[in-house]
Amino acid sequence: MSAATPFGRVFVANRGEIAVRVVRACEKLGIESVVAVSEADRDSLAARMATRAVCIGPARSTDSYLRAEVLVAAAKGTGCQAVHPGYGFLAERAAFSRMCAESGLVFIGPSPEAIEAMGDKITALRLAAQAGVPRVPGSERIASAEDARRSAREIGYPVLLKASAGGGGRGMRIVRSEGEIEQAIRGAAAEAQAAFGDPTLYVEKFIERARHIEIQVLGDAHGNVVHLGERECSTQRRHQKLIEEAPSPVIDRKLRAELGEAAVTLARRVRYQGAGTVEFVFDEDSRRFYFLEMNTRIQVEHPVTEMVTGHDLVAEQIRIAAGEPVSFAQDEVRVDGHAVECRINAEDAERNFAPSPGRLLAWAPPEGEGVRIDSHCYQGYLVPPFYDSLLAKVIVHASDRAAAIARMLEALDGFVINGVHTTIPFHKRVLAHDDFRGARVTTRWVEDSFLGGA
Repeated sequence: MSAATPFGRVFVANRGEIAVRVVRACEKLGIESVVAVSEADRDSLAARMATRAVCIGPARSTDSYLRAEVLVAAAKGTGCQAVHPGYGFLAERAAFSRMCAESGLVFIGPSPEAIEAMGDKITALRLAAQAGVPRVPGSERIASAEDARRSAREIGYPVLLKASAGGGGRGMRIVRSEGEIEQAIRGAAAEAQAAFGDPTLYVEKFIERARHIEIQVLGDAHGNVVHLGERECSTQRRHQKLIEEAPSPVIDRKLRAELGEAAVTLARRVRYQGAGTVEFVFDEDSRRFYFLEMNTRIQVEHPVTEMVTGHDLVAEQIRIAAGEPVSFAQDEVRVDGHAVECRINAEDAERNFAPSPGRLLAWAPPEGEGVRIDSHCYQGYLVPPFYDSLLAKVIVHASDRAAAIARMLEALDGFVINGVHTTIPFHKRVLAHDDFRGARVTTRWVEDSFLGGA
């Protein structure tokens, strides 16, 4: 294996735009790629671009993209040396990472131990505290409603009930008074069990004016860990990110250094290898940050970091998995200008963001200086109803935040999509709002202010 081609062939165990992104990184490194496709994705852009595509089952993800043993067999059967899991599906399943290793395949991601440590939120919070990284005041596992009441009294209302194995807002409830505890526990535990197979909950202080700030890290097998600055991901609806930007408009140089040091410290503690993201909640009132969780995979919003730093994070993932060191040192990381990303989904924002699958009768993405489109779509593509509704990520880069917002609005104006409803009109309204332009958006702004509680 040379520095230019760390693997001969990589198996892409995912779909959609991230599969396309990994195929492109492989091409850049001179590596052949084999893409796993369900029956619904046989004619996908990733399948067309890859060296080879192999069908791994019916359309539903439970019968295809979530079948670890089938994916491993397909990777082995097509002569791949490594597996890239992308994000979602099996990307953060320690058992999948372990199965790959036991089958002689390199998992392009962290060790199973690191995935397990960070995947359980209570364990991750404990490790963060041991590493000196501040966490939101909260409890350990709660065993009963009385446990929750006791913890909530100590912490002070309002509190959050959160799923230990959670993510994406599932298994989470805001509790503002003691009388709401029992019903909130039943709902959160049932949702956590259904989503993650684990009903374990804990209690945490609810921060009213919270922002979501995350730090991109890279670690390697040689003990190197670097961070590439922060991303602001506060524009959310129901805990799902909609718009991301780098750098954050509210983080100063001192806070940036503290956040970066905290993220690197935690990554070192779990001997982290690969690309990962340490997420923090930032209390606007106190100007203090607290550890939230660590995502042990590439993030949907990684392009904004790539745009402001110039580093290819997916290529770094592949090189690190092959045993190479991170290709740059911390003092070589430079943040240039400002980047914004909008996630364009096949959804109708006027109908409570209802999914809008269908055939793309027209597809003409914007082009121009500082504009990047990450997508798996093309004119004539049939958007299936079985998966996440993401059509494309529009990423722009400019000299400063105001210029980046203007460039994004121009790009969205020029994006032609016919055949399905999209969230482009919603994004344009958000970007034009005085609160967004003035960097006054918190994690609940979209629901509580922009959509008026919808």
